[in-house]
Amino acid sequence: MNAVLWGVLPYVMVVVLVAGSIWRYRYDKFGWTTRSSQLYESRLLRIGSPLFHFGILVVIVGHVGGLVIPESWTEAAGVSEGIYHVNALVFGGIAGACTLAGIAILIYRRRRTGPVFMATTANDKAMYVVLVAAIALGLWTTLVSVGAGSEAHDYRESVSPWFRSLFVLQPDVDSMAAAPVEFHVHTLVGMLLFAIWPFTRLVHAFTAPVHYLFRPYIVYRSRDAVPPAPGWTRSRR
Repeated sequence: MNAVLWGVLPYVMVVVLVAGSIWRYRYDKFGWTTRSSQLYESRLLRIGSPLFHFGILVVIVGHVGGLVIPESWTEAAGVSEGIYHVNALVFGGIAGACTLAGIAILIYRRRRTGPVFMATTANDKAMYVVLVAAIALGLWTTLVSVGAGSEAHDYRESVSPWFRSLFVLQPDVDSMAAAPVEFHVHTLVGMLLFAIWPFTRLVHAFTAPVHYLFRPYIVYRSRDAVPPAPGWTRSRR
């Protein structure tokens, strides 16, 4: 079972993610959107959306740092394991709490705002369940496992080596199997989230408007300027 979960399933997830994204882009370009509902309600959106998006960005950076960068590298840079875990607990906890609060506000807004709720599909509801589960489990592993003091499990000695081994096509199944069950559940839910990603509104994250940083300035004309009279209008002077 461990070989299937940690040696086969990750690659199945990657195939579904890549193939699904290509399929979605080829056959559903007009559906490649978040289906914005800002016109229906904007007050809660202005609060929940920044909390969620900025929080999830910090969470992603934290995952990259913890899973991709080996422990020996941070120690060589002068960052001890104690300092690393304190930072992971503080920043990871704050980012996770902000992300969870943001998605909770967005879900509340979607449920309580009639037109927004009517535009919510079964696909959206399933996506929200998996997304909230992944965020909540991630916050749980951060607060309970990382913040448990001397009894905390060091995921950089189990989950991280397994994650890096996937890129060289030699899955370190034993390392992942040695991790506590909360890390197993969080990882499985995370893989499920990425597997359904191309078929939900989350796909818009792959086309972030980076070109906005390089587009020319927009020139606005003053409203005070008197527009020229049409050519067929007779002057009254």
